[in-house]
Amino acid sequence: MTKQPRDDPFTVLNDARLATVLRRLYSEANRQHLSVIRHFLPHTLSFLRRRFMPFSESEMGGFYADKYIAIVEEQGAFCYLTARALRARTIFEFGTSFGLSTLWLAAAVRANGGGRVVTTEIVPDKARIARRNFEEAGLSDLIEVREGDAMASLAADPSDIDFVLNDGFPMRALDIVKLLASRIRPCGVVLTDDVGGFRGNYRDYLAYMRDRANGFDSMLIPLKGGTEYSVRR
Repeated sequence: MTKQPRDDPFTVLNDARLATVLRRLYSEANRQHLSVIRHFLPHTLSFLRRRFMPFSESEMGGFYADKYIAIVEEQGAFCYLTARALRARTIFEFGTSFGLSTLWLAAAVRANGGGRVVTTEIVPDKARIARRNFEEAGLSDLIEVREGDAMASLAADPSDIDFVLNDGFPMRALDIVKLLASRIRPCGVVLTDDVGGFRGNYRDYLAYMRDRANGFDSMLIPLKGGTEYSVRR
């Protein structure tokens, strides 16, 4: 049987400048995979049994300070297409890191006729480099980076939100949704990364999102081992 060629997620963008920046950033991110795997080796049994895995917030400025920990290319294309389908003009993101996911989101907002992507980053050096990447890709005018604790930086904003990418550390995922839920428009989407891989850390999150009394319809989709896709009712 002839092996089918791998689909190229960047073809959805129709923007050679942006695709060039993203390919470079993903190349850098992929070179860190072995280091990240080594970091989690002591927790392999917990990972395999879908148990809680410890995450220290101090690691944000430590081990993770230079790590991309980004959504994969297929997730990026999915985010882009979802935002396009929603005709999203206002997108909130928890955790920009070096800005890969934010670039996919901003590209969709631009294609939708304009708007803004509000993103957060707690590590100042990451925020600085992310802004540089946004400039290089030609999308900085659509992106607002809020530095510091996301619970504080996202607390006061009256905008109706079309799409939330929930891609920060697991221990804050539910707090972020509760903070933003009342501002997410009907049929708005929340996409949460790493739920399949760190199922033990997302038990409370999944219980909340799948309880229809909390205003969402939600399920796991097979992207990057499991990404939670939730629609505001």
